Amino acid sequence: MHILMKNARAFRERAAARADEFGRLADGQSPQALFITCSDSRVIPSLITGARPGELFELRTAGSIIPEHDPDRHSSEAATIEYAVEVLGVADIVVCGHSHCGAVGAIVRGEDLSAVPAVRGWLESTSPPPLFTDSSPAIAEAVQHHVLRQLGRLRDYPCVARRAAEGRLMLHGWFYEIDTGSVLAHRPHDDAFLPL
Repeated sequence: MHILMKNARAFRERAAARADEFGRLADGQSPQALFITCSDSRVIPSLITGARPGELFELRTAGSIIPEHDPDRHSSEAATIEYAVEVLGVADIVVCGHSHCGAVGAIVRGEDLSAVPAVRGWLESTSPPPLFTDSSPAIAEAVQHHVLRQLGRLRDYPCVARRAAEGRLMLHGWFYEIDTGSVLAHRPHDDAFLPL
């Protein structure tokens, strides 16, 4: 934590050197995309995409899980999606899963999560679990299937469905390989995740 605090203290000086850029950010935001990904500390959207401050609106959840749309239940995730689409007018939404995902791995392996009931409940909200027996640590196929299920949930949000139908919003499924840095994108025509 000491290093993080030291860097936070020094950030003001680095920001002062980019006063014009940060001054514009204070006037508001107009990100290009909503980037939905896992809370995993190894997944850093701006590092993966090269995005500058203000270019990505991020939603991070355990396992990149998007809750089912429910007009009677409000959640932080639903509010973030709605705000990005309706207020910020993002043109793209990326759902990015990743290799070595502990959340999807726990779902696939049926791990006992009784010691972490909030985690168990959150992961159960994505049920039914993907039907894979992949025992590799990367569990790539299961995560890719999971990304597609989350995209399906996203399409059930009225604001997303409307904007997509109008041609003003594109949805993308990505898979990030932690150990190689590769990013694969789902190509609907091929029904496969292929290199960007």
